[in-house]
Amino acid sequence: MTTNNFKKILVPVDGSKYSDNALKRACELVEAFDSKIVIVYVVEKSIPINLLDRKEYLEILRKFGKKTLDRANTILAKKEITGKLLLKEGNIVNEIEKAAKSEKCDLIILGNKGLGAVTRFLLGSVSNKISQSAPCSVLIVK
Repeated sequence: MTTNNFKKILVPVDGSKYSDNALKRACELVEAFDSKIVIVYVVEKSIPINLLDRKEYLEILRKFGKKTLDRANTILAKKEITGKLLLKEGNIVNEIEKAAKSEKCDLIILGNKGLGAVTRFLLGSVSNKISQSAPCSVLIVK
């Protein structure tokens, strides 16, 4: 008799093919272990930007986040999986960790890449930081 160590899985998404791959892997585990799934998109608020008014910039990111969550929900629906969708704002790593704790997740599944090169330079690798500091197990999908 096996026990389900992965009762709840958190999948951070950012609209990249890498987060899509992570979501697909998460769906496989949800089906295999009868787990629950939580999808989170984080609007990064700390990136300095001079091109747009800050308010406009954040609104663009919020709209993109909603579209990204809708797309993730469509992937879940095709597999007949119901998930919880979260749109958070703040530091990406901190918000992912907070979501994992507050949702009592047993596993975080995320892509090994995602953000563009400039943003990755400014923020560092999200997957690397999460793997070092997450409150639960982490699966990084290539």
